[in-house]
Amino acid sequence: MQVFGLVGTPVEHSLSPPMHEAGYEAVGLDARYVTFEPAPTDGARAVRAAGTLGVSGLNVTIPFKEDVLEAVDPAPLAARIGAVNTVDFATDPPTGYNTDATGLVRALGHHGVALEGTAVVVGAGGAGRAAAFALADEGLAVQVANRTVATAEALAAEIEGATAHGLEALPDLLPGADLLVNATSVGMEEDRSPVPAAALHGDLAVLDAVYTPLETRLLREAADAGARTVDGAWMLLFQGVEAFERWTGEAAPVDAMNAALRGRL
Repeated sequence: MQVFGLVGTPVEHSLSPPMHEAGYEAVGLDARYVTFEPAPTDGARAVRAAGTLGVSGLNVTIPFKEDVLEAVDPAPLAARIGAVNTVDFATDPPTGYNTDATGLVRALGHHGVALEGTAVVVGAGGAGRAAAFALADEGLAVQVANRTVATAEALAAEIEGATAHGLEALPDLLPGADLLVNATSVGMEEDRSPVPAAALHGDLAVLDAVYTPLETRLLREAADAGARTVDGAWMLLFQGVEAFERWTGEAAPVDAMNAALRGRL
């Protein structure tokens, strides 16, 4: 039996175990997905210990995505983003990937969103970095909007052609944009949107990384404006799909994993 899992603190409410185990069952793989919750300073040690114990693959979540870089050989995209959320122990040292980035791209592709033109990424934290690098690699012109402009400027400086802005610039940025990604937590705890509704339009595709609730205020207002919308559970699903495929070498049963995920939301 193969063992895969998740390292983070806290992890008790993670949706990854049912999603991945539904995938193993669907393809007939003898495997389990378990969770590990080390002390906040022990992320890298936990990854090394998992490898010693024969764990085949790990997902990594907060607060360890940056810490575990020292325990893996990061793939080029993960190294540029500066964060790892998937570890594959098939190599020595283990390889670290950022499937948040590839999951975003696959979620958009699944919904027929053309990856071209200009993308506005709201937020310059971990999710914002993953989104900005991934979309720039797909050829989009990236505009980063963040509450703290200096953080947006630091991120934009790492990406060729990217520009940095404060949130107050959104009404000017969005009319010319083709894609909007909310990479902040705004909309999770209360019915708020990080984007003024008047700036949304029908030629826009909008992905909100928030998945609880599935229908955020941003997505409601975007749909009202005629935009194509993608909820955050699709990004969560496809980062898991990407990890599943890297670990197992098999095509992931997307429908089964999606059903298990949404059954818990």
